[in-house]
Amino acid sequence: MSPKRDDSERAAQSVAVELRRLRGADDLPLPQYMSDGASGMDLMAAVEGAVEIEPGGVALIPTGIAIAVPPGYEGQVRPRSGLALKSGILVLNTPGTIDSDYRGEIGVILANLGREPFTVERGDRIAQLVIAAVARAEWTERDVLSATARGGGGFGHTGGTG
Repeated sequence: MSPKRDDSERAAQSVAVELRRLRGADDLPLPQYMSDGASGMDLMAAVEGAVEIEPGGVALIPTGIAIAVPPGYEGQVRPRSGLALKSGILVLNTPGTIDSDYRGEIGVILANLGREPFTVERGDRIAQLVIAAVARAEWTERDVLSATARGGGGFGHTGGTG
């Protein structure tokens, strides 16, 4: 039997991230975790008026915020599962990356893969923001790479239908 762990051992690591509300976004809530175990914070639409995205259409939706992600981290903009399932709304460049040296407004590229037009209203929760640690690669060039059981097997090589 494994030793029992308390909640403090399982708690997520915190990182300070500076945020700036942009002009005209004072009425919108800051990104927030919607449950204690949530990995992503909801991002809100800072549109001035309703934006309709036709089936097959794409729109850049402003959030009204800019952030300063600390070095060694990135912001990842991801779809909300409910919007994807119910309406076919995805973040087109999933995950969208916010680099630690970017200071502009966070914009979310929404794509409508559904069958009906989708309307984005001011304050709608449109995407999730995850702050994640990153590693930077240091290349070591080799004539031969280390061997694995898979080797050079590509798409579908490991079997299955998905």
